Amino acid sequence: MTAPPPRTAAVIVAAGQGLRAGQSLPKQFALWRGKPVVRHSAEALAAAGVTPIIVAISPGGDEIAAVALQGVAGVRLVTGGATRQESVRLALEALVTDAPERVLIHDAARPVLPIAVIERLSFALGSASAAIPVLPVVDSLAHARGDTMGAPAPREQLRRVQTPQAFHYDAILAAHRTWDGPATAGDDAQVAQAAGMTVALVDGDEALHKLTFAEDFAATLAPVRVGTGYDVHRLADEEELWLGGIKIDHPRGLAGHSDADVAIHALVDAVLGAIGAGDIGSHFPPSDAQWRGASSDRFLRHAVKLAGEAGYRIGNVDLTIICEAPRIGPHRCAMRARLAELLGTDISAVSVKATTTERLGFTGRCEGIAAQAVATLLLA
Repeated sequence: MTAPPPRTAAVIVAAGQGLRAGQSLPKQFALWRGKPVVRHSAEALAAAGVTPIIVAISPGGDEIAAVALQGVAGVRLVTGGATRQESVRLALEALVTDAPERVLIHDAARPVLPIAVIERLSFALGSASAAIPVLPVVDSLAHARGDTMGAPAPREQLRRVQTPQAFHYDAILAAHRTWDGPATAGDDAQVAQAAGMTVALVDGDEALHKLTFAEDFAATLAPVRVGTGYDVHRLADEEELWLGGIKIDHPRGLAGHSDADVAIHALVDAVLGAIGAGDIGSHFPPSDAQWRGASSDRFLRHAVKLAGEAGYRIGNVDLTIICEAPRIGPHRCAMRARLAELLGTDISAVSVKATTTERLGFTGRCEGIAAQAVATLLLA
């Protein structure tokens, strides 16, 4: 993971009322996937090394915001204004003494904030003073004449704009200070453009969906999900033996399209199964040449990423390797440490066991190695 440049701050706009979401409190503080909406993106920014994080809240919202954001590193609250634009300007002014080089401005109602989007924005700021994430428009568009269709709109020239939006701090602060007219800009890219700044476009992410309506909160995720996985690979001469993410010195290795790490493959299927996302073959088909000889580490990281996007984190995993040889015991600690790193969890949440089949079957005849895994996922 590439960390943002030093002295990158953030503003999270959380001063709205969120009335359309149909919640009993402003949507940015309502529970979504187990925790307040605003906390999701605040934690993502903190994990990416962004600090400080200024959260603009409505007057009188200090107590609810403090509870929602308790323990998130680098968070400070500032009372916002009557409009989104005014709230952002006040938050930017609160950063003057911090003097960051760059600032990310994000809507609290977009809880899922992929690190890859932050990295793309950071890269774009190397040659531009502003950058925003966008998505293509895939539906046909038309202007409306009341309740009837007007002229078609050219979707090829249009983009769906998301946040966070990234700026050189001094430039966007100056743009807000020199804004001429009502403070009603829809986003900060409009403020930047009005000040003569060129705004670069980077790829956004569907995961950055904005929570707007009651149905966005309607789906209640199960607090615990469980998946299982099973895989087999044959042993062959002149192959490397990778098991549980580590290379083992052995006369024969496992044969397969990738590195054939049967233990990781079972874990990938367990994680994917827990979120109903198919199996390893549907994501990394053996028919695809790009996965020939690929490290299975990539497959497990991908499965964990998908679990995170679905709102879950690894609770624990239990892996059993079935073989006559090699002996797994001497390698168990190294496997647990490597798998914990790939899963993004503590080693205490990773169990690695081994058994034989008492010389019965293909594993008993040392023709191959099998593995089975169980993964428990918890709400993130």
